[in-house]
Amino acid sequence: MKKRLLLLILIPFLLGIGLGAVAFYMKMPLEFWDHVLPVPHGEMRVVVIRPGLNARQCAQAFQEQGALTDSPSILARWMTRFGIDRKIRAGQYRVNRADAWNLARQLRTIQPITSSVTIIPGMDVFSLRGIFEGGQNPSLPGSGDLLRQSILNDRNYPEPMRDRIPSMETGRAAFLLPETYFVVEATPEELVRVASHAWWDRYGASLPADVTSKDLRAAATVASMVQREALWDDERAAIAGVIANRLKKNMLLQIDATVIYAWRLRGKNLTRVLYSDLELDSPYNTYIAPGLPPSPICIPSAESWAAALAPEENDYYYYVARKDGHHYFASSYEGHRRNIRKARAE
Repeated sequence: MKKRLLLLILIPFLLGIGLGAVAFYMKMPLEFWDHVLPVPHGEMRVVVIRPGLNARQCAQAFQEQGALTDSPSILARWMTRFGIDRKIRAGQYRVNRADAWNLARQLRTIQPITSSVTIIPGMDVFSLRGIFEGGQNPSLPGSGDLLRQSILNDRNYPEPMRDRIPSMETGRAAFLLPETYFVVEATPEELVRVASHAWWDRYGASLPADVTSKDLRAAATVASMVQREALWDDERAAIAGVIANRLKKNMLLQIDATVIYAWRLRGKNLTRVLYSDLELDSPYNTYIAPGLPPSPICIPSAESWAAALAPEENDYYYYVARKDGHHYFASSYEGHRRNIRKARAE
């Protein structure tokens, strides 16, 4: 009888101690467990997490790429428990292959690895290829062929944009917004995808409904010429206005930058345009060919795009560069000749 009474007293007491111990250890900071039970060193795995994935999808990616030894749902629960379910970012994660608890513990402190790729305003498609052929960053993988395939692949562009952009590689490159992009993998496909989406977010989604595909392609070509002709942002809209005025009058555009590009297509890089260079038979030579060139000649900056989409309303038909890169503008050829003399006298 006494033993039974003793058990009735001890069992609740011991159970309370046990539950108290469990509660105590459950409340211990995560650093305590890191010290007592360090994460085991398993096989190192690199897992790529794409943008836009939720915790469950991220957990699935860790399992599919060989870093998780048990259920993705368990990992997702531990991510929630540690408060990292909404904080995990896109990138490459170098982790030790582990169970869900130990993998989640690693994800608390690991920062994703990303690569940076820069598109510089004024780059043409040849310069863009140089990024992936060691011209800008020798560590980046890829080649000109992969870049061409990526630019021509409709799936790399926002769906509403696909039927509004040119079919040529040189034309499509203009729809990549110049920026420095931090990407999961530094590949041509990744660059085209993020840069085209950036362009669409900046311009495409807010384009007026009456802007046709033809209008948009013409704007891209104008923006590319403005990019190469204007050194200073405050003159871009004025130069776009000159181009618009000359087109309305059916005047030859006579833009040196298009001649330089025409020769570049032939494998020759000009540092200055001579009179003999103006005789090149090419649809890009605007000293001979009327209207706009067949496609953009480079990747325009955001400022050049803005100028092309909203050119300045002026009465100028001519401009000549000054020594500081600004221009003298004129409404008549006589005024233009006076400006040439002024520019040479500086």
